[in-house]
Amino acid sequence: MNQETRGAVLIFNPGAGGRRGVTPEALVGALAESGFRAEYRPTACEEDLDRVLEGVTGPVFVAGGDGTLRGVALRLLGRPGAQLAPLPMGTSNNVAATLDLTDRTLDLAHAYRDASTRPLDVGRVTAPWGDDVFLEACGCGAFAELLCAYRPDEPKSPLRAVGALVSTLTSFEPLPLALAVDGEAHPGEPATVLEVMNIRATGNGLRLATNADPGDGLLDVVRVDALNLAEWVASLAALARDEFETLPTVQTLNARQVEISYTGQVFHVDGEVRPAMPGVTGQVRIEVQPGALTLLLPRESVQ
Repeated sequence: MNQETRGAVLIFNPGAGGRRGVTPEALVGALAESGFRAEYRPTACEEDLDRVLEGVTGPVFVAGGDGTLRGVALRLLGRPGAQLAPLPMGTSNNVAATLDLTDRTLDLAHAYRDASTRPLDVGRVTAPWGDDVFLEACGCGAFAELLCAYRPDEPKSPLRAVGALVSTLTSFEPLPLALAVDGEAHPGEPATVLEVMNIRATGNGLRLATNADPGDGLLDVVRVDALNLAEWVASLAALARDEFETLPTVQTLNARQVEISYTGQVFHVDGEVRPAMPGVTGQVRIEVQPGALTLLLPRESVQ
């Protein structure tokens, strides 16, 4: 990027879990030193993004977690000239971790002095509950049930998280799913987890697809067979070692399009729950939209 000052917009989530004293004013100053004339546009809720981003093109810096980034990204889809520039400030920062944005927020704002663009794919979902878009992942099975039990729309609570984990592991029944990947049927055992990933991790940093590339025009389909207690323990340990995909119970496939049978089960789309619809049957169709968004990233992060 040249050294001419560029206009930009800053979206800032004051409730982000990793804020650590960062302020909008400090970020505006750091971005000014990087060559951006960033206008901070305050928002009180996600719905405010419709108003503050109306007609915006050029760089949009997003200081917040994955939920804030998702909210902005959905509103920039299909908008020529718009560039999504993450400033991770959340608890998990799954998208930022996949993009190797690991610096502290203010340091990263200074790193945008030398920036470039890269494409970001998104996943599009057509399902009985309606149409959806995801940056991270969409899936059903134990993780979706766990997220539903946790009630992510409520304030974060470690105690509630433990309760949700215990109740899910003790009551979940593997799902007998019909799965087709790029038109080819993939029969298998009832699935404990079925996730269609655009990035490496979802949820609270669950790295289910270590090699996922959100700009390669492909999705990673991660299917986990039915697990006994010992296999559950092994799976959790492998997640901690970032070796999940090496387990014999895990199958990973690349795909442009995925079709999953729907019998009313719970799904999640990124960090949002799509509740069970008992008695409803059909199909969930998921496909990649290559390069649907443009990222602006420090040059060291552009691969």
